[in-house]
Amino acid sequence: MKLRQKVLFLAIAPLILALCAIALAVRHQSALLAGQQKAAIEQAYLASKEAELKHYVALASHSIAHLYGSGRTDAATLDEAKRILSSLSFGDDGYFFVYDMQGNSLMHPRQPELVGRNLVDLKDGTGSPTIRRLLARARAGGGLERYHWVKPSTHQEVAKLGYVMPLTQWGWMLGTGIYLDDVERALAQIDAQQRGNIQNTMLWIAAIAILSALAVGVSGLALNVSESRVADAKLKALAQRVVESQEEERARLSRDLHDGISQWLVSIKLQIEAGIARLSAQPPQKEKALAVFEHTAEQLNKVLGEVRRISHNLRPAVLDDIGLAAALAHLAAEFEQGSGMPVRFSATGSTDRLAETVNTVLFRISQEALTNIERHAGASHIAVTLAGAPDGVTLTISDDGTGFDAADIARHPQRGIGLRNMMERMDAIGGRFELHSSADGTVVRAHIDTGA
Repeated sequence: MKLRQKVLFLAIAPLILALCAIALAVRHQSALLAGQQKAAIEQAYLASKEAELKHYVALASHSIAHLYGSGRTDAATLDEAKRILSSLSFGDDGYFFVYDMQGNSLMHPRQPELVGRNLVDLKDGTGSPTIRRLLARARAGGGLERYHWVKPSTHQEVAKLGYVMPLTQWGWMLGTGIYLDDVERALAQIDAQQRGNIQNTMLWIAAIAILSALAVGVSGLALNVSESRVADAKLKALAQRVVESQEEERARLSRDLHDGISQWLVSIKLQIEAGIARLSAQPPQKEKALAVFEHTAEQLNKVLGEVRRISHNLRPAVLDDIGLAAALAHLAAEFEQGSGMPVRFSATGSTDRLAETVNTVLFRISQEALTNIERHAGASHIAVTLAGAPDGVTLTISDDGTGFDAADIARHPQRGIGLRNMMERMDAIGGRFELHSSADGTVVRAHIDTGA
C-alpha cells in the first residue's frame, strides 16, 4: 500500500468507525425508546379497557339491582335476571356471561351451546384453565383477568381482558370482557412504524457515511494531486539549484586550477627547463641553476598549499579530525588571515555528539556566510558563536556590515543562491534557519534539535 493510500485509509477508517459507533448507539437508543413507548401505549390502552369494563359491569349490575336487592332466589327471578343480562351488549363482540360457582354455564348469549355445561376444566390455547381462573378471581372478590377465548365475529381464539364479580346471594359469577386483538394490531402497527423509523435512520446514517467517505476520498485525491504538483515543482526547482550549485562549484574549481595551480605549474616547468639547460653550461651557470631550483621548490610548496586549500574547500578534513568547534575556529582564523577582517569565535557547551551530516551542514553554512560577508557586507567586525545546549545546537554568525533587503533578494531567482543553499541544507536535516538584516548588520542563525 502506497503512502497516499495509507493516508486516505487512516483518514477514512476512523470516520467510518465513528459513524458505525454512532449508528449502533442510535439503534440501541431507538430500540430502547421504542420499547418504552410501546409499553406506555399498551399500558394506556389496557387502562382505558379496564375502566371501560368496570363501567360495563357497573351498568349490568345496576340493571338487575332491583331483582338482586329483592332477596328473592326463585327460578322466575333468576330467569328474569338472565334475560335482562343476555339482552345487554356493547359493540360487535361485547356481551355478559353468568356461571355458578361450580363452573356450570348459566347464560351465554353469543355461545348458547355452552349453557348447561360444566366448563371448570376448560383450557384455552395456551393450556390455561380459563373458567377455573375466573372463578378464583370471583371468589377473591372480583376483578380483572386476562385469558384467551373464541371471538364470535371471527371464530378465532384471541386474547381477552375479562372482568368478573360475584353475586353471592344467587351463587353466581357475573362477567364480561373485551377482546384485545385490536390492541395487539395497534401495537404491531406501532412496532412496524418504529422499525421503519429505525431502518430509515440507519439508511440516513449509511448515506451520510458513504457521502462523508467519498468527500474525504475526493478531497484527499485532490489534495494529493495538488501536493504532487507542488512537490514536483519543488523537486524540479531543487534539481535545477543542485545543477547550478554543481556548475558554480565546478567553475570555481576550474578557476582555482587555471588561475593558480596551472600557472604555477607552467612557471615551474619553464624554470626546471632553464635550470637543466644551465646545468650543462659553464660553472657560473650551474650556480644560477641551483638558485633556479631553489625558487622552483618554493613555488612547489605554494602549489601544495593551494592544493590543500582547494581540497579543504571540497571536504574539510579538519572537520573529521578535530570536530566542529575546532574546525570552525580554524575556519575563522583562515578567513581572518585571508580577508583581513577580524573574526571573533566562541564556543560554549558540548557539540561532540552531533551527527556527521549536521557537522558538515553547519560548517558549510559558516563558509557560505563568511564568503557572503567578504563579498558584499563591507563589515569591520565579525562574530561566530557555536552554542551547545541539552535541547540542541545553535550556530550564530553576525557582522556590522551594510546589510541587505532579504525580501527583495528572495524575489529574484538569480540572486541569493547562497542564502537558498543555506536554507535548503537546514531543511534537509530538519533544522531551523533564521536571517535578520538591517543597516546595522546581518545575523544568520542556524539551530538543530538534538532531542536531549
